[in-house]
Amino acid sequence: MCSVTFRTAIALGFTLGITTASAQPADKVAVLVSGLCNDSGVVRCGLYASSNGFPQAGQETRGAIGRINGQRATCTFNNLKPGTYAIAAFHAEQNETQMQYGMFGKPKEGYGFSRNASSSFGPPTFDAAAFEYRGGNQTFHIRLQY
Repeated sequence: MCSVTFRTAIALGFTLGITTASAQPADKVAVLVSGLCNDSGVVRCGLYASSNGFPQAGQETRGAIGRINGQRATCTFNNLKPGTYAIAAFHAEQNETQMQYGMFGKPKEGYGFSRNASSSFGPPTFDAAAFEYRGGNQTFHIRLQY
């Protein structure tokens, strides 16, 4: 297991399903996740459409799972409508469905947010992680922090 170096108690935990599609949809957001410390498990991503509940478990609009290869993963959200969104991601090294915390609420896994929003003293605000999606295919990068 990778060690976590930030003293932050973020409310990440996702009960997510896998998002899959057989064709290339016209309206999708691909999230390229890097900074993983190993290829164990999966990356779980949550897409949030408002500040209400960001980034709490069960409050995401959609969830996606990215398979890890070469310490990178991609989560894909298909058939999105234009709007303002934010994404939270974490490295589920043991394929767990919710973020795991250690002593004093310190995250045990790597985590990150769209726009690589800072999370030094708790999770960033929705506005700090938010991006405008206008349709089509867009790609975003998230680098995980441990």
